[in-house]
Amino acid sequence: MTEWDYPEPFLLSKAVASDDIDIMGHTNNVVYLKWMEEVAWGHSNFLGLGWDVYKDLNRALVARKHEIEYLKATFPGDALQLATWITGNDGRLTVTRSYQFIRMSDGATVLRGKTLWVCIDIETGKAKRMPTEFSQGYKVTSTTASATRG
Repeated sequence: MTEWDYPEPFLLSKAVASDDIDIMGHTNNVVYLKWMEEVAWGHSNFLGLGWDVYKDLNRALVARKHEIEYLKATFPGDALQLATWITGNDGRLTVTRSYQFIRMSDGATVLRGKTLWVCIDIETGKAKRMPTEFSQGYKVTSTTASATRG
């Protein structure tokens, strides 16, 4: 059984491809960052907050800060489950999204991360209070981590 840090994750399946591998023979760190963005967009679309909505509202969430903890290497053919949750939303400017990536063959957590997203006006690029669609749509889905992390 997969042990997630938080209940009810949004999930995206991913298989490590040979193009994801770096000179060290394992998945390159920037690939994990790309996957964090992919699962975040997948979740946003699932919540009904895709790019078309962003454009209509003239608002977007942009990354201000990433925290990534690389726990175990992954290799070509590894099947992964990418999980994400909204773990913070101040209802004004920022949303915090947490991530956990698990290798399915052994249930090992290979990555944990967080991104602090800031709401901006798309036209000006300046920080702008989030619309109701963001404050309601990006509701916090979990605030309590499981007791075992490792």
